Amino acid sequence: MALTSVESFHSPTDISTVVQLLQRHEDSALIVAGGTFLHGLASRGLLTGIEALIDIQGLGLDGISADSDNVVIGATTRLVQLEMNEAVQQEAWLGAVKDAISYPPVQIMNAATVGGSIASACPLFDLPTSFLALDGVVQAHGPEGGRDIPLQAFFSGLFENSLAPAEFVTAIRLPQPPPNSASAFIKLETNANDLAIVNAGVALTLGGANRCEQARVFIGGGTGETPVRAAAAEKLLAGAVVDEAVISSAGEAAQTDVDPISDHRASRKYRMVMAGLLVEKALHKATARLRGEAQ
Repeated sequence: MALTSVESFHSPTDISTVVQLLQRHEDSALIVAGGTFLHGLASRGLLTGIEALIDIQGLGLDGISADSDNVVIGATTRLVQLEMNEAVQQEAWLGAVKDAISYPPVQIMNAATVGGSIASACPLFDLPTSFLALDGVVQAHGPEGGRDIPLQAFFSGLFENSLAPAEFVTAIRLPQPPPNSASAFIKLETNANDLAIVNAGVALTLGGANRCEQARVFIGGGTGETPVRAAAAEKLLAGAVVDEAVISSAGEAAQTDVDPISDHRASRKYRMVMAGLLVEKALHKATARLRGEAQ
């Protein structure tokens, strides 16, 4: 890997300096932390015109905090820190995050950061799909100060996000859902270091008699330029008693929500069928968590 165009490397220790550097270098600057996405792009010859690297590891954004309303995960938090977090491991509503970080190999777990997985806007990544199921909100900072961006609005296209010029991701906020909520994530891959062929993240809130009060279903992988919200599946779940028949119907409905690609790893038809199957499996896992039968 060689970044022959890079002329400067910066390690700022405060947010204002990062903003100033982004303003100075504009489109020729790249934020780095774990470096896994940078490596992937550069090794494929997909990274050109970058003259300045800005390492944000010195900003102190590598923590996880929680209160009665939110869990906030700093941008430079590594995946292994999520794995070690008690709330992620124990809380049913955070199950999709726990599931998503069960797939990467140890090298990625120890290096990749939460902010990088979001800012890269890669629809093949796992954490974004799980965060979307949890109604995540991106916290960003730029020349105008800080602002919140709903994650669904943050992804604007393939490798494209809605950050304004000189803005960068500082955290992801996950709002605490109502009681009796759980989530789950499932991924189809070829090996332990593979990007998703298809992935699915779901979140459910159930009321009396297992009636669905709230449902969020997202499908990623090669199913669109951004992870896709499965509106047909959500509509079927809303207000329904969540049983085997409803879960099966939701999986079938999810197939109509995606328009997958065909490539060397899987055909369009295969991805469509697997999208439905993964939604079913994720719904089963989420409901099992609500029953206390799964972690």
